Amino acid sequence: MLRYLLRRTAILLVSLVLAAVVLFLLLRLLPGDPVNALLPVGATPEQIEAARRELGTDVSLPVQFLNWLRDAFTLDLGRSLINTLPVGPEIVARLPVTVPVTLSAFVLAILIAVPVGALAAIRADRWYGPIINAVAQLGIAVPAFWLGLLLITVFALRLQVLPAGGFPPDGWSSPGQAIEALVLPVITVALVMSASLIRYVRAATLEVIGADFLRTARALGESPAGAMWRHGLRNASVPVIAVLAVELATTFLGAVVVESVFALPGLGSLLVRGISQHDYPVVQGVMLVSTATVLLVGFLGDIAQRLVDPRLLQRGAS
Repeated sequence: MLRYLLRRTAILLVSLVLAAVVLFLLLRLLPGDPVNALLPVGATPEQIEAARRELGTDVSLPVQFLNWLRDAFTLDLGRSLINTLPVGPEIVARLPVTVPVTLSAFVLAILIAVPVGALAAIRADRWYGPIINAVAQLGIAVPAFWLGLLLITVFALRLQVLPAGGFPPDGWSSPGQAIEALVLPVITVALVMSASLIRYVRAATLEVIGADFLRTARALGESPAGAMWRHGLRNASVPVIAVLAVELATTFLGAVVVESVFALPGLGSLLVRGISQHDYPVVQGVMLVSTATVLLVGFLGDIAQRLVDPRLLQRGAS
């Protein structure tokens, strides 16, 4: 296990560095110059050169990247070009919105997908089994922002039982208002994520139902529910855990997108603002945090999968 952890940690660090390289280069390929955010119209060449020295863009791209990577590893993500505030603390200030949306939607998606997916597999010969599968496939094709707008139309505009967007100015100091503001965003992300998760749970359950060890347990007198609980649950959970790690990362990214629909002051609105204002330090900081979160979740998912099924460690060592 220790050998695998060291190897997987090395892969995580290399992946993070490669992702940082791609992110850095892609932002530099976008049209526009970040210097323009610091200068008025009609700036002189001397002013432009001074601004580039201030931003550190007067040196070569490799030197710029190494300087940025060094600062990032010391948790210094630079300062915004627009308001000159440190990017790192601004991202941290947005996490109390993005993290609750992500985790709540992820838990709700699991609560929906696991029983529904298992039911679709166990009752595949009933009329509602194929219907559940068809609805899940349809749900995968539904964009999160469209579903969010639909929920706003129904629950905020017509029924007027929930707010259409926004967040309390004092944040979680007003927990009732904060929770109320996050209900529709959480439901939006959860429904979109549960659609794909239902299919994975259904496929894993179908594979276990047809396994020899489960038929043997049934032949020895165990009930279908008892055989599934004692022998099938752990085997079915192995592929689902890997998918859950991917789904958690996808839920985080989905929450960032949905925040813009509901006007929430999370990472999504910060990213949109940074892109619209060509505020490269903000865009780099948000994207780097998002990428690191996705890679870390995948890393933890791999570890959890091997703790549940130690046979995977033996395969990796062979």
